[in-house]
Amino acid sequence: MAKIIDLNSDLGESFGAWKMGMDDKLVPLVTSVNVACGFHAGDPSVMKKTVKLALASGTAIGAHPGMPDLVGFGRRKLDISLDEAYDIVVYQVGALAAFAKAQGTKLQHVKPHGALYNMAGKDAKLAEAIAKAVMMWIIP
Repeated sequence: MAKIIDLNSDLGESFGAWKMGMDDKLVPLVTSVNVACGFHAGDPSVMKKTVKLALASGTAIGAHPGMPDLVGFGRRKLDISLDEAYDIVVYQVGALAAFAKAQGTKLQHVKPHGALYNMAGKDAKLAEAIAKAVMMWIIP
C-alpha cells in the first residue's frame, strides 16, 4: 500500500480590499486547502474564488471556520456558549459548502481556526458541539 502525504494549507484569508497571501501560487503545490469562511478572514467573493482555484488544481477543499473576530484574526479566545459554537460552525461551513456545490464539488473536511481550534482541544464539550455542526455538512 502506497503512503500518501496530504500537504495542507490555510487559504482564502483576504477580504474586501485587504489581500493576504498568494493563494493562486500556493494552491497547485498542496493537496488540500482549508478555506476561511468569513468570520476570522475571507468573504463571499474570496470563498468563491478560492474554491474555483482549488477545483482547477484538483486540490481537496475544506472549511476553516473561526471565531467571529476579524480584528483579532480569530485568534482571541471569546466566551461563547456551546450553542453559539454550534451555530457559528454550521453557518460558516454551510456558506462554503454552498460555494462548493455551486461549482459542482463538495467539501472534504473541516478544520477549525485559531482560538476555536485551541479551545476545542481543551474542552471536550466544545469539541463535541463543533463535531455535531460539522456532521450536518460532511456526513450525508
